[in-house]
Amino acid sequence: MLSLKTLLLLLAFSLFGAVSANQTQASTRKRILVLCTGNSARSQMAEGILRSLDSGLAVFSAGTQPAAQVNLYAIRVMQEMGLDISQGKPKSVSQFVSQSFDYVITVCDDADRDCPAFTGRVGKRIHIGFTDPATATGSDEHVMSVFRQVRDQIRTKFGEFYKKEIKSGL
Repeated sequence: MLSLKTLLLLLAFSLFGAVSANQTQASTRKRILVLCTGNSARSQMAEGILRSLDSGLAVFSAGTQPAAQVNLYAIRVMQEMGLDISQGKPKSVSQFVSQSFDYVITVCDDADRDCPAFTGRVGKRIHIGFTDPATATGSDEHVMSVFRQVRDQIRTKFGEFYKKEIKSGL
C-alpha cells in the first residue's frame, strides 16, 4: 500500500505532466495567415477549407484592402460543401503584421506583390494564386459556376499544401 506522501507526489507528477503535454501541444499548433486583396472570397474560402482539414490549426485570413463584407457567392458555394463561412468578417492585414505565423499564404497576385513586411516571425511565405471569382459577371448560375470552380481549385491546392507541409511534419 502506498503512503499518503507517495500518492500526493504521484498526483502532483501526473498533473505536472498533463500541463506540460498541453503546453507542448499548444506551442506546436501551426499558425497560418491567408492573404488576399479584399478578404471577401478566396482567402475566406481557403481559411474555411484549412479549418475543415484540421481543427488543430490556428487559421486566419486578411486583406490588403479589405472589403465591406464576405462575398455572398463565396458563402453559398462553401455551404454547398457543408462549410459555413457566413460569420467571417474581412480584416486588414495590418492587424496581423506584428504576430508570428508558421505560414503566410497569398492567394492573389496583388496580395503577393503588396504583402507587407511582418515584424512577427514568419516561418514560410508561400504564394498559391487563384483567379478572382468576384470579377465574374452574367447570370447567377454562371457566377456560381465560377465560384465553384475557384472553390474546388482552392480545396485541391490547399489539400495538397496541408498533406505536404502540415501533415507530413506531424
